[in-house]
Amino acid sequence: MDGWSKLQSSISGLNLGQSANKFAKGFNSSVQATRERLGQVAPEEITELPQEYKDLENRVDSLRNAHVALLKIAKVYDHEGYDYPTQIQESISELSMSIGAGLTNFAANNLKGTNLPTPAPVVPPQAQHKTLPHALGRAATSAAQGLGSDDRLGRALALYAGGYDKVATARLQQDDSIRAGFLHPWHTTLSTSIQVAMKARQAVKVSRLELDAAKQTLKNASPSKQEHARLEVENAEDDLVQKTEVAITLMKTVLENPEPLKNLNELVKSQLMFHAAAAEALSSVQGEIEELSVAAEGEYRKSRDH
Repeated sequence: MDGWSKLQSSISGLNLGQSANKFAKGFNSSVQATRERLGQVAPEEITELPQEYKDLENRVDSLRNAHVALLKIAKVYDHEGYDYPTQIQESISELSMSIGAGLTNFAANNLKGTNLPTPAPVVPPQAQHKTLPHALGRAATSAAQGLGSDDRLGRALALYAGGYDKVATARLQQDDSIRAGFLHPWHTTLSTSIQVAMKARQAVKVSRLELDAAKQTLKNASPSKQEHARLEVENAEDDLVQKTEVAITLMKTVLENPEPLKNLNELVKSQLMFHAAAAEALSSVQGEIEELSVAAEGEYRKSRDH
């Protein structure tokens, strides 16, 4: 009998209470795990788990890895400024400007003395969103105000800012939709049903170690302790069967859950709606900017010809 086995046998052989007996089982299974890790247990002495169980383990691992991998990237949608250019330093006046309010004030300042209705200047809200679409819109609005409506580039920048005002709004709607329809439920699946299945698997692992430790104790037991050791093995076998059945049921349940597919569909729908809204907004202004560009190029060439 080796040192580990002597220690196991002496601990298991003590006439202890229930909590102490639980400690003894925990100690024995810990010893068993260490011996297996060090290669001190022959493969045939390690209880083989059902193939169905092992196959389900692999599938659940793949499902968990899929959730972790996508969540690692998609969690940026929880933070509004994920695409905000960190290297830029927007001025106080730029950050205090909303695109919509800036464009209204641009019109108010540049339509005076014309036949067009002049909107009243408005005060923009204090807090501004820090996203790339908002930053582009603010920069274009500020540039348009500086150039004025008499300048073609100024008018084009105002059109661009107007388009990006809609893009920025769609970006915020996309993020809200992704958080509600994908991020939160995706994370919930990972932290609840998948986690429950993982805990059930851990219980199987502990039960299997306790069984193999009990078998080692029986193998090394003195004649007077053989019957007790045999009962311990039988109880451990029953426990492993029960724990394995529970784990199989829970793993099947999480693998059959349609929620992840539904959540992924919500992610795609949210992104599609954003890109469609962005394409529509930019398409509506691009034609007008192109007209201004063609006109400016025509005038430039005409002036060069003369």
